[in-house]
Amino acid sequence: MPWTQRDYPSSMKNLEPRVRNKAIEIANALLGEKYEEGRAIAIATSQAKEWAEEHPDHHGGDHPHLHVVPSGDVWAVKAEGSDQPERELSTKAEAVEVAKELASDRNCSAIIHRADGTVETSHNYA
Repeated sequence: MPWTQRDYPSSMKNLEPRVRNKAIEIANALLGEKYEEGRAIAIATSQAKEWAEEHPDHHGGDHPHLHVVPSGDVWAVKAEGSDQPERELSTKAEAVEVAKELASDRNCSAIIHRADGTVETSHNYA
């Protein structure tokens, strides 16, 4: 079962939230590659700490988070709080890639939703 920002390994509880979110993202990717759970946690924690050193926290980011949401027959990339999509793409996979690229460039998060609107995962680049 993938971990979330609310349900994650207890060994990550003392990490700074943005580091923990990155560790969760990395650990979920490793689990997807069939890593053993304990090994995935250790690697993800280490890599998230390195990432945090290379990407200092800039409080008060200028860009809102991005959401990948269903929009009729397409998938939309929307800035948080905006009714208008920044981009509309024919597949969820395309929308996720665009959102991740934009979020990385803007130092914000890409929050990916399922077809029913619930949050599936997030990618934190803040």
